[in-house]
Amino acid sequence: MPEVNIWAVIAAAASGFVLGGLWYSPLLFGKAWQREAGLSDEELAKGNMALIFGAAFVLCLVASFVFAMFLGPRPSLVLGVGAGFSAGLCWVAASFGINYLFERKSFTLFAINGGYHTLQFTLIGLVLGLWPLPPVVG
Repeated sequence: MPEVNIWAVIAAAASGFVLGGLWYSPLLFGKAWQREAGLSDEELAKGNMALIFGAAFVLCLVASFVFAMFLGPRPSLVLGVGAGFSAGLCWVAASFGINYLFERKSFTLFAINGGYHTLQFTLIGLVLGLWPLPPVVG
């Protein structure tokens, strides 16, 4: 298993989590996502929000940790951003697209969810690529 900088992983996960909060807020795509997902205000208010947000952050940590392992211990900025964009668009969004075609979901919902994950992984790669290297000893 390659060396993973846990602080970079935590920062990358936090950045993806914050992006999600903004992306799915009424400021950006929240209302369109809600409409396209077929969720009423009452349905969104149901559930344990602490559990939902806590589990979402844990999943962001998992994604960031595994992506850091994929990139290796000291990815360049170009590798981090390029691989992040590619993973988000070509793995996550493309996989959503396959499901959405068979589920007859709208292109709008695909664009919102696929767009978020494309930016999420690009941001994770950016953080991992920008994280300063540890000091060299010796």
